Amino acid sequence: MKYDTVIGLEVHCELKTQTKCFCGCKNNFGDEPNSNCCPVCLGFPGALPVLNKKAVEYAVIAGLAFNCSINNESVFERKNYFYPDLSKAYQISQLEKPLCVNGYVEINVDGKPKKIRLNRIHLEEDAGKLIHDGIGGTVVDYNRGGVPLIEIVTEPDISSAEEAVAFLEALKNTIAYTGISDVKMEEGSLRCDVNLSVKPSDSVVLGTRTEMKNLNSFKAVYRAINYEQKRQIEEIEDGHKIVQETLRWDDNIGESKSMRSKEDSQDYRYFPDPDLLPVYISNEQIESLKNSIPKLPSELKQIYLGYGLSDYDASLLVESKAISDYFNEVLSYVNEPKIVANFIINEVLRKLKECNENKMKAQELSELVTLVAKKEISATAGKQVFEKMWETGKSANVLVEELGLKQVNNDDELLSYVVAAIQNNPQSVADYKSGKLSAIGFLVGQVMKASKGKANPQKVNEMLKAELEK
Repeated sequence: MKYDTVIGLEVHCELKTQTKCFCGCKNNFGDEPNSNCCPVCLGFPGALPVLNKKAVEYAVIAGLAFNCSINNESVFERKNYFYPDLSKAYQISQLEKPLCVNGYVEINVDGKPKKIRLNRIHLEEDAGKLIHDGIGGTVVDYNRGGVPLIEIVTEPDISSAEEAVAFLEALKNTIAYTGISDVKMEEGSLRCDVNLSVKPSDSVVLGTRTEMKNLNSFKAVYRAINYEQKRQIEEIEDGHKIVQETLRWDDNIGESKSMRSKEDSQDYRYFPDPDLLPVYISNEQIESLKNSIPKLPSELKQIYLGYGLSDYDASLLVESKAISDYFNEVLSYVNEPKIVANFIINEVLRKLKECNENKMKAQELSELVTLVAKKEISATAGKQVFEKMWETGKSANVLVEELGLKQVNNDDELLSYVVAAIQNNPQSVADYKSGKLSAIGFLVGQVMKASKGKANPQKVNEMLKAELEK
């Protein structure tokens, strides 16, 4: 029997505010455990929460970036469930009136575009962190408790692990461009819960879903989805029923483990938080926040296509905000988008895979691009100079002189090479004159060899044709 996989994601993204969501404690990763805590985020009796305005603004920006409608009025509820990593044992979240609803994220898998609908984006507080010491005990670091985060909830529109990863990549990249989060998955700033079910392809009835919690890498999401869909299909074909449960993915062994039976929303006993007033956002405030959003990847890609770049090159440049910022900075020094893009895609990105640190300042790369654009050095020589610049830190102009790579553009000198190539290769000359036009490529190669690669190949080609037509 053929089965369809139905996937919905719940993505948690910590916001890059200076303080926590409902108190003045620092929001700073990596500090001494339990050093950023107070009676409010620890839930002491009588301590009252105060909403962080910047967290609300950041959540609205996320909603606008993902095409959501923004509710002018939203409310906070208490999610009552035993949280061992929240000392007050409940979480402040949103259910009935979230900040953002009905957005979408566009993805492309194997050349097929698709819109993944968003049900909502709501603001809530993060829980603390349980630390298992390896000797049978567990301790709690409450520094993360109360940190503002947005939960981005999709509709069940995702059909495969590939689509899920494409969605998360697009989501992470766009959030990085907005500046509302550092989206560092290795630090837990971005993590994902996967809700998955399978059903016979000819059925309209959805299967029973399971939820895998807190996946913090694209690789883990990909492996977990493929494992879980295979597990569910095997269970069904063996005559067993799928149990609605919450699973923990163990990436080390590539298997999921059952944590508890899966709760529905009513099991959390949501009720309005009596200590927090409704949040009102005017249309003018929403418009102001919309205008504050920098150019996002989709808009930048269209700009780059307007520069004459290919779809492939433009897509690569916007995959990372750091790279698109770098590309734009180089262009501010030299207006040669195609040459700049070639150097970044073929040279800079290759080097970054090796050392993860960009040793080439934008102005330095612009000097090299200028030499290539003005045909003072060849494109091949440009790659050689780039390597030496990366290794030594020397400027392009200095290295061109040191390496003797300055391109020969002098007509008299070039003509001497051209005449010599014609005289020394009569068979190629005869081939060209008999209609085999590709023979000129061999003659160009002979000139380049004689000039040690310094001759301007375009000029050489033109001069060879002129001489052969005589």
